[in-house]
Amino acid sequence: MEKHYTVERNTQMLIYLMKKYDIKKVVASPGTTNLCLMGSIQNDSYFEIYSAADERSAAYMAVGLAEESGEIVALSCTGATASRNYVPALTEAFYRHIPVLAITAAQPMIRAGHLVPQFLDRSMQMEDLVKYSLQLQPVSTDEEEWGYGVKINEALMELTRNGGGPVHINLITMYSTDFSVKELPPVKRLYRHLLTDELPEIKARRVAIFVGAHSRWSKDLTEAVDAFCEHYNAVVFMDRSSNYNGKYGFLYNLVSDQQMYNSSVLNVELAIDIGNISGAYGRLNPAAVWRVHPDGVLRDRFRKLTREFAMEELDFFKAYVAKRLDMPENEYYQACCAENEILKEKAPDVPFSNVWTAQKLSSILPAHSVLHLGILNSLRSWNLVMLNKEIDCYANTGGFGIDGCVSTLIGASLANPQKIYFGVVGDLAFFYDMNSLGNRHVGNNVRLMVVNNGRGTEFRNYWHPAERFGDSADAYMAAAGHYGAKSPTLLKHYAKDLGFKYLSASNKEEFKASMDEFVSSVIGDKPILLEIFTDSKDESDALYRMRHIEKSAKLAAKQALRNTITDTVGEHGVHLLKKMLRKE
Repeated sequence: MEKHYTVERNTQMLIYLMKKYDIKKVVASPGTTNLCLMGSIQNDSYFEIYSAADERSAAYMAVGLAEESGEIVALSCTGATASRNYVPALTEAFYRHIPVLAITAAQPMIRAGHLVPQFLDRSMQMEDLVKYSLQLQPVSTDEEEWGYGVKINEALMELTRNGGGPVHINLITMYSTDFSVKELPPVKRLYRHLLTDELPEIKARRVAIFVGAHSRWSKDLTEAVDAFCEHYNAVVFMDRSSNYNGKYGFLYNLVSDQQMYNSSVLNVELAIDIGNISGAYGRLNPAAVWRVHPDGVLRDRFRKLTREFAMEELDFFKAYVAKRLDMPENEYYQACCAENEILKEKAPDVPFSNVWTAQKLSSILPAHSVLHLGILNSLRSWNLVMLNKEIDCYANTGGFGIDGCVSTLIGASLANPQKIYFGVVGDLAFFYDMNSLGNRHVGNNVRLMVVNNGRGTEFRNYWHPAERFGDSADAYMAAAGHYGAKSPTLLKHYAKDLGFKYLSASNKEEFKASMDEFVSSVIGDKPILLEIFTDSKDESDALYRMRHIEKSAKLAAKQALRNTITDTVGEHGVHLLKKMLRKE
């Protein structure tokens, strides 16, 4: 039988990318566990293979070959103690920055600790042995294909990054004897660029700068991004925590959250990804993504990453502004604005809710104030409304927990006692962190709104999986009934006893009567806490209405068909049908 490449996908991916990174020299030691790798590459004329039965000697041979040739050299060994013999030579390579790729073949890691013969745990490495270590598991799903594709790229890039050095890949095998694959399926090769490199041209005619959570922008960075947008027909896709206040910002959630309408402005040729984790969960459909961050780490937010730029954002945008001098009219920004305006004009009235209060407060918050939002529902609601560009906004999207929203607000407020700091959090987030109100450093510049619906309303939103359980979701999923079960006096007494001015509202009229005092630009003699009492169904209905402003006939028909199929065969049946269709 003809011998070609193994059917084991993780090994295929590694071989394919080794070729893309010009890694052709391999020093191989005998064994069974590395059979899939060696049985594949020995049939590929691209590779230049040397045999060494002693792994200690093999690794030192790789060091010498790599140093003399100026090329990356790979090592291949089997399980058991074979890889332990690589330690002296890899240590040498580490301190001399010599690019050696140690590929240690291994049995599935789940066997660790079960007295399995010829199995060693290679999950931990010595600090001064390799620059990077990857556990390359078997690949069977699209998500694993994407994730390990990025990880293999990252590992191979590390061989030459920052002076270079050794890298370890622990290649898990299932011992397949099927070598029938004649051509390796492609794996995306990623590229990393430094400021000193010749940077690639931007040929895209429609560019989106996607900004996740971002610290306060400098004037220079804002000006550089604005100039870039003017040069490249670009728009800044932002959420409330992006903090961009330049000319070309597009608060895109109102458009992207439409569930029955796909706007063409979400389709872009190139997205430039900056900032940190976004809590917007909005849709963006880029053909390719460039990530810009000085850490140089491959972060594939949209699974369309092609290039990583290891540099400061300011340096990136200034470099590209300098590369292009023509100033076309920014029609893309105009199209985004027009789309937003249409939806705003069609926006329906919504019940008393987090969304409704955001609509009322967003236009009257004092300039130069700061807004802190609780994750998920509060942040989601405020992502649907425009805000004064002179207001900074933050949310704890890094760890994405509800446990410190109020404390973060209070800590921030200590930095500038003459500036007003607003916070909007749900009741579970508040009561989780309520002790922070008793801190003796709390200033009069704090304004906190607690949206009290008596539960984690996130779990009762119409699209959430827990909502399928109806009211029974309240007991253990939505954690309803705790903290006084929407007591009208519990938080009132607590806040007043701690020196807060307490306000409350249970409907739109009461809220309107309280909001002027809550947003007053004058810092009074007390911090203010506004508690609003809302209903979870109203919260869900408000979001439903805002997400169904626009409808396309095609999507409406598709949803109707899905509902019919779901009613007939159930959600599990829909899943099975999709799986069957993908295999066709």
